[in-house]
Amino acid sequence: MGEHWAQPQNLPFGPIYGVIKEKLVFVEIMVSQADFAAGKSWTEALKPLTGHAVDHVDLEFLPKGHEGYEVPHYDIHAYFVSHQEHLGNCPAPKPVPKGMPRIKE
Repeated sequence: MGEHWAQPQNLPFGPIYGVIKEKLVFVEIMVSQADFAAGKSWTEALKPLTGHAVDHVDLEFLPKGHEGYEVPHYDIHAYFVSHQEHLGNCPAPKPVPKGMPRIKE
């Protein structure tokens, strides 16, 4: 998903800016499952960026979190490019070496 840039004081929640080949491709925020379930709003979290129109938004639930934010949460990516274009920039999954256990989600 390219390089991730953010102001240190905004980590881990964002906004986090995704850059691929020196082009701004997305802005991301992270929302905890608990905050989402509690009905909190994030109306100020994603602000318009001059010269960038949102093409689509991906919302992904991570039940175990990930490095940097290890609690159940949603990653919300607002993409400025088509779904096809940003998927074309993600590396293909590497095959799991023989004998290596698979990580279960």
